[in-house]
Amino acid sequence: MLQSDKGTIIGTVGGTVLSTVHSLSFNDIGKSVILGAIGACVSFIVSMFLRWVVGFARSKLKR
Repeated sequence: MLQSDKGTIIGTVGGTVLSTVHSLSFNDIGKSVILGAIGACVSFIVSMFLRWVVGFARSKLKR
């Protein structure tokens, strides 16, 4: 890769990142963090529930 190609790529990526950061507001970031945390908690709870259901079903089938 030529030196000018690296500069073009870095410039393009940097411009994209900066324009994206400029368009975001703190409310959007806060909302995304809260929704991500809620989604992670719900996913964990559903996984644990399904693990319990499968274990319960397997114990009933062994009898």
